[in-house]
Amino acid sequence: MPPAVATHRRIAADITRRIAGGEWQPGDPLPSRAELGRQYRVHEQTIRLAVVLLQDRGILESQGQRKRVEVAHAPTVQVFAYPDEPWPHGSETSPGRTVAATDDLAARLDTNPGVRLSYEVQECFDPQGRSALVITTWWRGKRRRPHVSYTADVDTVPLSHDQAASLRLPVDAVALRIVRTRLDVGGRPVETSDLVLPRDRWRIRLR
Repeated sequence: MPPAVATHRRIAADITRRIAGGEWQPGDPLPSRAELGRQYRVHEQTIRLAVVLLQDRGILESQGQRKRVEVAHAPTVQVFAYPDEPWPHGSETSPGRTVAATDDLAARLDTNPGVRLSYEVQECFDPQGRSALVITTWWRGKRRRPHVSYTADVDTVPLSHDQAASLRLPVDAVALRIVRTRLDVGGRPVETSDLVLPRDRWRIRLR
C-alpha cells in the first residue's frame, strides 16, 4: 500500500476512534483541515482524503452552504409506503434534460429504443435537510402529462456516482429502488421513475 494512502486511512481510523470515544458527538463540527493537519503532522490534502473516506462511510457529513464537515447522525429508519404522493419535505430538482431511451426505458414507456426522452432528477431531503432519496423521472415529449394511476415494483440497484454523492454513500453501494410508472386513463404509460433509497434509512411497505 502506498504511504500516502496508508496515512490517510490511518488518520481516518483514528478520527473514527475519537468519535466512538465521545470526543465529538453527532452534529459536532470537525476541526478544520489545517488544525487536523497540525494535530497529525500531515499536509491538509491528506486530511481531505481522510475526510472524504469517512464521508463515504457515513461517519462524517457536510452541512450548510459552506459545507461544514460534522459528525453524522445515526440514520433514522423510516417506512416508505406511498410512492405516488408528493414529497412532504424540501427538495431540489435539476434542470430538465433529454436522453436517448435505453431498451429498459423504452419498454417501461411503451416506445422505441433511441427515442429522445425528457428527464429530471429530484433530490429529496429529510426534515433535518439531509438527502433522503433521489428520484429520476423520464417521459416522452417536452411536457409531463397527467396520470390517473400507477404501478410500482421494488428491487435493488448499484448507485451511480451522482446518486452516491447525493446520498453520501460509497459509489459501489447497493440501494433500494422503486420503479414507479404512471398511467393515463387508458392505462398507457406517461412517465416512469426510479426512486432510489438508502437501505440503511428505509423500509419499503407499498400501499
